[in-house]
Amino acid sequence: MAAKAAKPKTNSEDYLRMYRQMVRIRAFEDNANQLYLSAKMPGLTHMYSGQEAVAVGICEALTASDKITSTHRGHGHCVAKGAEFREMFCELLGKEEGYCRGKGGSMHIADQSNGNLGANAIVGGSMGIATGAALTAKLQKTGDVTVCFFGDGATAQGLWYEVMNMAALMQLPVIYACENNGYSEYTKTAEIAAGSLPARAEAFGIESFTVDGQDVLAVNDLTQKLVARARKGEGPFFIELMTYRYHGHHVGDINREYYRAKDEEAQWKTERDPIVNFGKWLESEGLASSDELKSVQDEVHADAEAAVKYALEAKYPDGSEVDMHVYAA
Repeated sequence: MAAKAAKPKTNSEDYLRMYRQMVRIRAFEDNANQLYLSAKMPGLTHMYSGQEAVAVGICEALTASDKITSTHRGHGHCVAKGAEFREMFCELLGKEEGYCRGKGGSMHIADQSNGNLGANAIVGGSMGIATGAALTAKLQKTGDVTVCFFGDGATAQGLWYEVMNMAALMQLPVIYACENNGYSEYTKTAEIAAGSLPARAEAFGIESFTVDGQDVLAVNDLTQKLVARARKGEGPFFIELMTYRYHGHHVGDINREYYRAKDEEAQWKTERDPIVNFGKWLESEGLASSDELKSVQDEVHADAEAAVKYALEAKYPDGSEVDMHVYAA
């Protein structure tokens, strides 16, 4: 079922917040990329740039107590759910003030104070966690909804089918949000996924939707409706969000010509950029001027740079913490 674009709203503050949140994600990723390229950040990271409308459109429809689970490409989800730059950069740099005291890093960042149950380096690895969180919400009657973010490549994991079956049978308040950016690592999704992804969810009796993942209004409008229905016990739901990642699979994937054309990347960046296009819409509707949008960008970029500087100078955890927060059977 195709989702309709959102109707214009009247609350300009909500729109400006969505714009700011998308700019914050892009700024975070730009700085994270520079930290890697300058050899200041350990390990790899996976850029979310280009997909900002998905994370923001969905998370702006959630409350702080609603839960999300994330992926190896998870910075955008973390920012959109309310995380702060300082703690995030500290986490990426292995510092003790990070959200996981520097032990999780990029692919395991979590912010449970805002309902982010964590990123997961295992493809599709958070599907069971999200479904379990939804089961908890139903059993405890909290009214909370869980959103499970995952990529198109994760639909090849058997766990997805197991949790969808369980969620459908128990009518759990969970939304499975598939960010289809067209590529499963280095291979076009069309070459590894037969048939329709929404049809796979529909086979379990799960109501499914496809939406333009570059349109934050369309994403937010659909999510608000589904969240409200999920709270009333009408879940689960599946959303396929058509989007695009600007960078390679990870920060080290810089020579992409062998699997992705440069003109394809350029077209998405110039014609389909979610931040630029939303900014144009805000101006055309008289909700913000170009100067106001530029002010938002400048403020966010300054905040990001200050947070990076703070994180670079922050302390590492003491060596005595090496076995702290580690559980064994």
